[in-house]
Amino acid sequence: MNEQAQSPIRGDAALPRAEDWEIFIPRRFFGNAHLQTLAGNFWPRRHALPPAEARLVEVESGPAGVSRVLCHCNWRPDAGGRLTLLLLHGLEGSSNSHYMLGIAAKAWAAGCNVVRMNMRNCGGAEHLSPTLYHSGLSGDVDAVMRDVAREKDLRSVALVGYSMGGNLVLKLAGELGEAAPGYLKAVVGVSPAMDLAASADALHAPGNRIYEWKFLAGLVRRFRRKARLFPARYSERELRGIRSLRQFDDRITAPHSGFTGADDYYHRAASSRVAHRIAVPALILHALDDPFVKMLPPTREALAANPHVSLVETAGGGHCSFLAPADGYDGYWAERRLLEFALGRHRS
Repeated sequence: MNEQAQSPIRGDAALPRAEDWEIFIPRRFFGNAHLQTLAGNFWPRRHALPPAEARLVEVESGPAGVSRVLCHCNWRPDAGGRLTLLLLHGLEGSSNSHYMLGIAAKAWAAGCNVVRMNMRNCGGAEHLSPTLYHSGLSGDVDAVMRDVAREKDLRSVALVGYSMGGNLVLKLAGELGEAAPGYLKAVVGVSPAMDLAASADALHAPGNRIYEWKFLAGLVRRFRRKARLFPARYSERELRGIRSLRQFDDRITAPHSGFTGADDYYHRAASSRVAHRIAVPALILHALDDPFVKMLPPTREALAANPHVSLVETAGGGHCSFLAPADGYDGYWAERRLLEFALGRHRS
């Protein structure tokens, strides 16, 4: 194996081994991490996915009111016996993000059911929840998983999350531990933001400010919409002076979500805290050159020590991109690999 292209997979021998995987090689002219990241987000692509059924799922009912999330579902006639991929986007994404549509189309072509879940307030659903969304709401994923599993009598589900969504699905798997339902066959995190504080700080680095500005602009626009919808809870005045993601989390996310500040939020919402408890087959795809999602050594050690986890670290790939040469397929390497993993767990 070319160690410059990919480091070994670590994990249970029953899970994929390094020699079972093709080496990730970046597409020509896209070896740079920033080019990978941008191309992975904006490269034109086609999606062969039939119209989806919209589904509202109640995820919380508390003092603030009822919160619901919007899901888009594609079901096979014999849905119960098929593998269902429950997909979750990243920060300021939605069920219509291109990577969500890309993996959904591949899963549908492979005969799976597909559920594209929006986080709270995402996908134009700010009116469906009085609360904000954040990286600790793993219970929302659990609620959606159990709702669709019950409705369709599902016997095989795989959770797949990108970036912030990757943190959420891995956090849920760790929290469930040995109590995970029998139909949960696999969990996959693509570029998962497992170490939130380190990743937030990396976003603020000079070379990554363009990403931070994009995320921050989206969060500010969303908060303004929330303030118009729920003026008794939120005020646009709270946004004054916010110039970084950490400041937004410290002054907006944390106080409105039950945390004492950004540090408390990043600590309690990080899936790295419960990675050692994951007890279902899990695949983590992480590029060592990811510009802003950082994996700290203790997290890497916890994943390596967990026999249920396969950690695949590639030298290149950027953030949620992994754009390879289009050699017999569209070149979206991570989508191909994670689908193989999920289908393998479904059939085992």
